[in-house]
Amino acid sequence: MLSQDIKNKVQSLWDRLWAGGLSNPIEAIDQISYLLFMKRLENFKANLEDQYKWSIYNEYLGNNLLNHVKEVVFNYIKNDLASSNDAYAIAMSDAVFKFKSPALLRDAMNYINDIYVLIDNEIKHKNNDFQDIQGDVYEHLLLQTNEAGKNGQFRTPRHIIYLMANLLDLDVDGKICDITSGSGGFLVGAYQYLLTKYSKRITNDEDGLPRGLDGENLSENQRKKLKEQTFFGFDIDQTMVRIGVMNLMMHGIEKPNIVYTDSLSEDYESIELLRMEKKKLDDIKSKSIQGLYKYILANPPFTGKVDSIRISQNLDRVYPPQFDKEENRKNITVQSELLFLERIIYMLEEGGRAAVIVPEGVLFNSGKSHKAIRKLLLTDCTLEGLISLPSGVFLPYTGVKTSILLFSKRKYRNKEDDLQSVKVWFYGMESDGYSLDNARKRTIDFPLKDTLEGWKNKKHEDQSNLELNHFEIPIEKIIENDFELNFNLYKEYLYKPQEFERKDALLEKLKEIEASISEQLKQLDKL
Repeated sequence: MLSQDIKNKVQSLWDRLWAGGLSNPIEAIDQISYLLFMKRLENFKANLEDQYKWSIYNEYLGNNLLNHVKEVVFNYIKNDLASSNDAYAIAMSDAVFKFKSPALLRDAMNYINDIYVLIDNEIKHKNNDFQDIQGDVYEHLLLQTNEAGKNGQFRTPRHIIYLMANLLDLDVDGKICDITSGSGGFLVGAYQYLLTKYSKRITNDEDGLPRGLDGENLSENQRKKLKEQTFFGFDIDQTMVRIGVMNLMMHGIEKPNIVYTDSLSEDYESIELLRMEKKKLDDIKSKSIQGLYKYILANPPFTGKVDSIRISQNLDRVYPPQFDKEENRKNITVQSELLFLERIIYMLEEGGRAAVIVPEGVLFNSGKSHKAIRKLLLTDCTLEGLISLPSGVFLPYTGVKTSILLFSKRKYRNKEDDLQSVKVWFYGMESDGYSLDNARKRTIDFPLKDTLEGWKNKKHEDQSNLELNHFEIPIEKIIENDFELNFNLYKEYLYKPQEFERKDALLEKLKEIEASISEQLKQLDKL
């Protein structure tokens, strides 16, 4: 938890930027990220020349400061440093330095200096971890960007992300990916879960979920792997790529592998081929690159449509008729959430697991494409669980009802009749621990803890009790319902007759209340 002093300083930084003309939150956090990268540069780059060191030009004033930061330091990061394969510098290919006022830049740098002084004080007096506090500072900065984005994009609540990481029970045995990574929240949540899993000292957070900070039980090789070779992301917005990379770096992930690309297009596959050092792009059609990730956590954009002309030809299971020939793919729009699900299935390695948030229309819509994706989840994959989230989880952005799908990869392109034999576990969350209105205030219960315990104990607990909010459904019943996966379709409600008091007893209570009111009115008359 950040101290109030740090929170106040962060708010003062935001207030100053808004007053100075940087009123767009995404634009402002992008500019803050540039300064944060400059601040940390001399601590992480050996043999850095003095002209690029924050500690040197931090003493400059007026136009000398503005011109030096913009023309010297910023251009160095964009041009020279990008060639060294620094993830953040590479992401700055289209970055623009928008500080125009020397006074605004000076104030912003002063606030950042003050924040780091407060971080140092927290470490000295409370023995907190620097990386943990620094990461919390950036997360607190990101809170100011909580505005609905385009194409159904918005920030997933961090407690929901952390629950999903717990449900998947991630480990350091493979790559972890978010195909629409945005600000990097899912990857940060995955990293925090792994640190907890390998920590000696674990406490419960405000949601009742386990938390650890140090990851003391990680070996040096495991720690290096986490910081450099574990976390991967893709996003179609270059600004969000920079923000996501900085978020991971602020949390201690030294080499985030977040790339600017459309993960539904063949550009994604080209990038993966280059990573694998393959030279023939014709291999894209051989599906030789499917199955690269052990874990995928995601909340892909939904309620949006994409032009089919730019979609990879490998994604041909949901909309097969339109994708036979390129001329048939023109001027056709398809549901983005269905294609993202198919891409996730494509990307998972055999035995790999995914936790994905989907709008509930995916679960019951009767269209051919919706039914096709549900069949994929039950053939190419084993759909292990479905958690129905309350409709207010994503307020104030949207009231759309959503669910979390939990599935593991069986085999790519399984036969349509090769359905899973495992029962599907359904769970209905009535609350996520916060009020289900625009205020989203913390409540006193711990529903996330209950959800996680239900998931862990599903094999050992009687699922036939109608009073429970979770149950298992055999695949045969799902087939009977045309592959619908709607929680409410399978939930059996136990009728409890309501008992009412006798009329004569109610009348007696009413007389007592009236007598009390009459007596109190007499007392008021005396006054």
